[in-house]
Amino acid sequence: MELKPKSEYAKSGVDYTVMEPFKMAMIAAGKKTLKFPNKRGVFINEDATHAHGAVFEYRGDQPHIWCQTQEDLGNKNWIAEWMYQNTGKTYYDSIAIDTALIVVNDVIAQGAMPVVFTDQLEASESAWYGDEKRAKNFANGFLQICEEVGMALPAGESASCTYLINPKSPVKQIATLSGSVTGIVAPKEKLITGKDLSAGDHIIAVASSGLHANGISLVIKKAMELPEQFLTKLPNGNSLGSESLIATKSYVKLVETLQENSVNIHALLPGTGDGVGKIAFDKRPFQYRIHSWLKVPPLMEYFCDEIKVPLMDCLKTFNWGVGYYIFTPASEVDKILTLGKKVGYTLADVGVVEDGKRQTIFEPNNIILTPPGE
Repeated sequence: MELKPKSEYAKSGVDYTVMEPFKMAMIAAGKKTLKFPNKRGVFINEDATHAHGAVFEYRGDQPHIWCQTQEDLGNKNWIAEWMYQNTGKTYYDSIAIDTALIVVNDVIAQGAMPVVFTDQLEASESAWYGDEKRAKNFANGFLQICEEVGMALPAGESASCTYLINPKSPVKQIATLSGSVTGIVAPKEKLITGKDLSAGDHIIAVASSGLHANGISLVIKKAMELPEQFLTKLPNGNSLGSESLIATKSYVKLVETLQENSVNIHALLPGTGDGVGKIAFDKRPFQYRIHSWLKVPPLMEYFCDEIKVPLMDCLKTFNWGVGYYIFTPASEVDKILTLGKKVGYTLADVGVVEDGKRQTIFEPNNIILTPPGE
């Protein structure tokens, strides 16, 4: 069979014939998600699902408002590429979940429920898209998380950016991963702004599944200095790489359950950048006294105990085992703990908001953490 010669554009680094199977896999997965947001009264116009965008409408009867957020996954899939090159396992189902949830977990902090997700990929070369194993895992990961949180994936973008995207060696190919999520607040009184946060509020910590997508640059730097790098075995028997790539946890079901049961929530906070220090997110003069904590994941313990990353750096870099925070009046604590456990989350009442200098007092280790950015 005679092969068709490459076009000049393909020779320059953009080969649509190589990229097409990936795009088709994503379209096929996306079509299966279109009815997922119907339970929230949001319907996708299936006649207008294409690369140019998504058309959708709300058919419910409640006064509502919309929330839209976009986020970038960052460096986490560099580890997935390293592991793929060295083990043959892609981990891209988990990476797809990470890519979606890095946005979704921000949207729900406003009390909005996710209904529409669009993804954006920019690869170092067209050949990245040509790997069918990776493409299948990635598409399946998106399908899985869209079904779990109740949102559709009606559109997206996949580009080859040879002159812009270049992975750091020894990784040979890479793609930047980001996305945008539209959420609905219905009725609109469910909107959570954080303005009700006040002294006396309790801080409920909700366990993470692991790193999520924070502190990845530090993990890569330190792992690559080890003799076996990401194949290094942790005390629990898992490799450092596989432990790093545990998928992010969704907190949609938790927030939705609390809303359905009319829980008074003063603020919600994803446990992301700046680690435990992010607890002092509000700009007002509150201090956050943490008297107890949840179990710290094995990878984070390893970085502190074996790699000797200072505890202060760990607390200001990693989520330290907490993926979400709920700030609530004392009268709601027992109700939140009961409801959260009922829908499968691990929660604990770990602290209280006080008047005072803006800071986090981490009493379990007698450490004072400065606010984000300080």
